Amino acid sequence: MRDSRYTLFYDGHCALCHGAVRFVAKRDRRDRVIRFAPLHGALFAESIPKTEAGALPDSIVVLTEDGRLLSRSDAVLHILTGLGGGWRVLARVGGLVPRALLNATYDGIAGVRYRVFGTRDETCPVIPGPLRSKFDLRA
Repeated sequence: MRDSRYTLFYDGHCALCHGAVRFVAKRDRRDRVIRFAPLHGALFAESIPKTEAGALPDSIVVLTEDGRLLSRSDAVLHILTGLGGGWRVLARVGGLVPRALLNATYDGIAGVRYRVFGTRDETCPVIPGPLRSKFDLRA
């Protein structure tokens, strides 16, 4: 995969999503390849037509540079591939698993994420100063 910019939209009220965003932001070594914004923020509303937004999950969605919307396991595999190194290898191995099984696993985790990991009142995860430029936090 070439180095391309994309936006990772996340559920700003989900503690698991906050952890995932911090994890990805720290490992995005090609500074500013990945941008982050909450699903309930202005950038999402401006970028995704309402007709498509309603069909997307409320956890993690990727908008690629070429305008494709990826969700569930496709989004996760795209993110891991973009991180490179061992994460790219993990994405390739994950890509060998039937998509239905990956999506069922994703849906299972997403379905219990609030109960298991909790919720957050804020829509932005607490991010160290050097990584804050990667976030679009407009309400």
